[in-house]
Amino acid sequence: MDSKTFWKLIADARASVDDPSDGDAVAAAATSLLAAMPPAEIVAAQQVLWDLMGESYRNPLWAAASLINCSCSDDGFDYFRGWLLTQGEEVYRAAVASPDSLADLPVVVAAAEAGEDLTSERALSIAWDAHIRATGMRLPEDAFTIRYPALDPDWDFDFNDEEEMAARLPRLAALHEL
Repeated sequence: MDSKTFWKLIADARASVDDPSDGDAVAAAATSLLAAMPPAEIVAAQQVLWDLMGESYRNPLWAAASLINCSCSDDGFDYFRGWLLTQGEEVYRAAVASPDSLADLPVVVAAAEAGEDLTSERALSIAWDAHIRATGMRLPEDAFTIRYPALDPDWDFDFNDEEEMAARLPRLAALHEL
C-alpha cells in the first residue's frame, strides 16, 4: 500500500459514514474496508499511517491542536493527528502546511462553540485492528517504524501564552476567544 491507496481508503470510509467529521466512525469504517484487503496490504497500511503521523509531527500543528482542544499532551497530539487523518488528504495537507486553515472547517468551528475536543485514538489502530480481524493475529512487531522529525525551535514557547498564540494562529485563536 502506498499513500495514494491509503488516502483512497480514508475517502471511501468517509463516504460510508453518516458523519465524516466523526473520526472514530471513519476509523471504524476504514478498519472494515482494510480488513477485506490482503494481509500484506494491511501491514503496509500501518507504515503509511505512521509515516503520515511523522509528517504531521510539527510544533505549529501542535499549537493548533492545543487551541482546538484547549490543551494538548503528547498523547493528545497523537489523537488529534489521528482525527486529522480521518478528515481526508485535502484537510490533512492544508493543516500541515498552514494549521490556522483549520479555522475554515465547520467541525472545528462547531467544536469551539461546544467546547468539544477533536480526537480519534481509534484512528491510530486502523491497521492493527484490521489485521486482527483479517488474520486473527497481531501485526508483526517489525511491521512499521516511527520516524518523528525534530520540532521547530521557533515554535518552542508555552502554548498557554495567549498573545503568542493569537499572533501565530489568529483565526484559530479568535474561535477560542483568546
